Amino acid sequence: QVQLVESGGGLVQVGGSMRLSCAASGRTFSAYAMGWFRQAPGKEREFVAAISWSVGNTYYADSVKGRFTISRDNALNTAYLQMNSLKPEDTGVYYCSADIRPSSSGWRTLDDWGQGTQVTVSS
Repeated sequence: QVQLVESGGGLVQVGGSMRLSCAASGRTFSAYAMGWFRQAPGKEREFVAAISWSVGNTYYADSVKGRFTISRDNALNTAYLQMNSLKPEDTGVYYCSADIRPSSSGWRTLDDWGQGTQVTVSS
C-alpha cells in the first residue's frame, strides 16, 4: 500500500515563496516518475509538475512554468515543489503522485490520492 504524505503548505502573500514536500512509502520509488497536482475551490484537479525517475527530466503546466521547480531525492523517496512568485490563482490543495504518467488526455496518477496540503496565496 503506497502512502503519500504532503506537507509544507500554508498561507503566503502574493509574490512569496513556499516549498512543498511529498514523502512516499510502500514501495521503491526510484523507478517511477513523481509529480504534483492541485485543486482550486470549485475546480477540477489539474496537473502542475512532474519529474522523471532517472535523468530528472521535468515537465510543468504552462501556468507555473518559470515560477515552480520540481525536484526529488530518490534516497529519501521524497519529491519537492519549490514555488516562487506565488499568485492568488495558485491557491488550492496540492497533491503529489509517486507514479505519474503522461496520457493522451494529460498527466495522470496511478496512485491513490494523499490528504494533500493547502496552499493559500493572499492578496
